[in-house]
Amino acid sequence: MGEQESGEGDGLRVLIVSENASTKFGGEAILPWHYFRILRSRGIEAWLVVHSRTRDELVGLLPDEAGRMYFMPDSTFNKLACKLSRYIPDQLSNFTFGYASRLSTQWTARKLVRRLVTEKRVDVVHQPIPVSPRETSLMYNMGAPVVIGPMNGNMSFPPAFTKKVVGPLMAVGRYVSNSLHHFMPGKLRASALLVANERTRQGLPPGVQGEVITLVENGVDLGVWSPYDRIDDPDRPTKFIFLGRLVDWKAIDLLLEAFARVNTDVRPRLEILGDGTLRETLEAQTDRLRLSDRVVFSGWQPQVECARRLRDADVLVLPSLYECGGAVVLEAMACGIPVVSTAWGGPIDYLDETCGILVPPDSPDAVISGLAEAMTRLSSDSGLRKRLGRAGRGRVERAFDWEHKVDLILDVYRRVAAPDGTRNSA
Repeated sequence: MGEQESGEGDGLRVLIVSENASTKFGGEAILPWHYFRILRSRGIEAWLVVHSRTRDELVGLLPDEAGRMYFMPDSTFNKLACKLSRYIPDQLSNFTFGYASRLSTQWTARKLVRRLVTEKRVDVVHQPIPVSPRETSLMYNMGAPVVIGPMNGNMSFPPAFTKKVVGPLMAVGRYVSNSLHHFMPGKLRASALLVANERTRQGLPPGVQGEVITLVENGVDLGVWSPYDRIDDPDRPTKFIFLGRLVDWKAIDLLLEAFARVNTDVRPRLEILGDGTLRETLEAQTDRLRLSDRVVFSGWQPQVECARRLRDADVLVLPSLYECGGAVVLEAMACGIPVVSTAWGGPIDYLDETCGILVPPDSPDAVISGLAEAMTRLSSDSGLRKRLGRAGRGRVERAFDWEHKVDLILDVYRRVAAPDGTRNSA
């Protein structure tokens, strides 16, 4: 698309800055990509600043927009931090070496963004990720108003699952991050901070000056995640599916214990999509539980294949104990299948009794028994699965379609952009 201005965006010129943007990485990395691609599909002037690790993917997805994408290379520090992070647990790595590496990338981005704001006459700088409300931002004094978010975080484990070591470390990390905001005050000075829920709002650093707006973090591309008509076959095993990283807080070990207790006439199946550090341990647990003939580990799959397998499944199960967002819940709902999830964190922003079953994480035994009961119930009642699936699809169409979400974000851009064409120095 050319450089002409579009009436839909009221002539807005938007620069999106992010460490990563990808349809393959999983998690929050897909968020900046959706903003960029939809803004450009509507003819709105937009540019993307992102790390070079996803250059080939992004240019391959939108080759005509390659001139609007600016890629930051790995620094020596980024490479060192990546190597060191492999020797410590994932969550601890995220708060230490991972955090330092993200700051290094932001520092590189900061210089590039300031130049582009002037060159492209940018009206709004949007930093969608990291989604953590506690993580610092270097996007200040950009020469244009800054929008950060939507953020989703300030999570803790359920009381029955609080880690003896990780819990205190997270508390220390949060204290340190609040202090760092005074030295890296992007969130304190932003024109607008977007939060997914009240829990996230409470995690913002003290001293925020801009407007705080509630806007859900995740959305669904209904062109990718869509249902199809299912033919009832009482002799076909019910197919449950899990999709996500194989790490401890996803509680897949509890899912396997629960699945072993599901008691129906036709024994169900479970597919586990994703990879992670616990794969070998979980496969060994599957063998011990004598489930190897009914549980398959399919590894990482591209987005289109994940959508196909969700459509082929009957129920998504997400037993996570530390899920800030849970985009896969919305993706399953969009595919017209019900969801069983723990009643904790992000999934409770999307799910209710009309489209799924929420299991209180009161204890490990309570989660196991609750998941087993929910899976047994859904496995035995195809009518219930259909009702919940239809309701979930309708809920996504009304509230979580990415096109609708971009309508809302455009409203935010207009609110922070100076109406007379001048710019704030946010």
